[in-house]
Amino acid sequence: MKKTLIMGIESSCDETSISIVEDGRKVLSNIINSQIKIHEEYGGVVPEIASRCHTEVINGIMKQALKEAKVTLEDIDAIAVTQGPGLVGALLVGVSYAKGLSFVTGKPLVAVNHIEGHIAGNYLTYEELKPPFICLIISGGHTHLVNVKSYNDFEVLGKTRDDAIGEAFDKVARVVGLGYPGGPKVDNLAKEGTSNIKLPITHFENLDFSFSGIKTAVINLNHKDPNINKANLCASFQSAVTEMLINNVKKAINIYQSDKIVIAGGVSRNSFIRKSFDELANDLGIKVFYPEPVLCTDNAAMIAAAGYYNFINGEKADLTLNAIPNLKIGE
Repeated sequence: MKKTLIMGIESSCDETSISIVEDGRKVLSNIINSQIKIHEEYGGVVPEIASRCHTEVINGIMKQALKEAKVTLEDIDAIAVTQGPGLVGALLVGVSYAKGLSFVTGKPLVAVNHIEGHIAGNYLTYEELKPPFICLIISGGHTHLVNVKSYNDFEVLGKTRDDAIGEAFDKVARVVGLGYPGGPKVDNLAKEGTSNIKLPITHFENLDFSFSGIKTAVINLNHKDPNINKANLCASFQSAVTEMLINNVKKAINIYQSDKIVIAGGVSRNSFIRKSFDELANDLGIKVFYPEPVLCTDNAAMIAAAGYYNFINGEKADLTLNAIPNLKIGE
C-alpha cells in the first residue's frame, strides 16, 4: 500500500522548519533552523528580523529536508503549511513559499492551524495515541485546554485571558536577570530553590487561565527586594503556575471522564510540570503523554502530521490562501 508523504512548513515565529512525514506518524526528516542566538541580544523575538531570517534560509532547508528523507518533490503527496496563529510577517514567508511550491509542482496545498500542530506532535511520539483525549497546549504564545474529539474536531474548554504561560516564564526570567529564552532558565534555577514564597493563584469557575497576576507579583517582589533569593522565587513561580494547570486539567478530566492527558507546546519540556503531571496521572490511574523534546517547540513535523489528517479528510487550500495571525483553533 502506498505511503502518504506530507511536506510540512513552519514559520510562525522564530523557527524556520521543513519536514517530511509518512502517514502522519513517521518522521523522515525534520530540519529546524532556530533564531534564538539572533534574538537573544534583544531579549525577545523581533518580528522584522524573524521574517528576514525565514526568507534567507527557507529554500535551503527545503532541499535539506528532501535530502535527509531521501525523497524528491515528485514523491510528495501534499504540502502542509502553518496558516496561523503567529507573527504575520513570519507566517507570510512560509505561506508564500508553500503556495509557490504547490503552483510549480501541482501538489495539493493544505492549511494547518499551529495550535492543532502542537497537538499532532504527540502522534509522532506515540504510535498508539488516538483521540479522544484532553490536551493542554502550553507554549510561548498559547495556553489552551482542548477536548480533542477526533483528529479534526476540537473543542476549546479553556484558554488564557491574558499572558500565555510561556510569555510569563520569559518575563519572570527577564526580571530576575536570566535573559532569553526564559523557560529553560527558570526551570534550571528553580531546581536550586524551594517554593516557599506565597504567590497569588487565579481561579475561574470555568476552565480559563490567567498568568498576569502571578507575573506581576513576582516582578513586584523582585523590585521590593532586589536581593530576594532568585532560585526560591523561580521555584515558587513555577510551582504556582503548575498548580493552576493541574487544577483545570483535573476539572476537565472529571467532566469528560477522559483516561488520557496529552501535554503539548514548548513549555511541556519543563521538568517540574512533567513531574507534576506524572504524579497526577499516577494518582488518577490514567495515562499522560508528552512529545519528545524536539517536537515540543515549533517544528514542521507536527505541521506535517496535522496536515496529513486534514489532507485525508479532504481539506485542501487554493492559491488564495493567506496568513491569519490570530487564527483560532478549530477554524
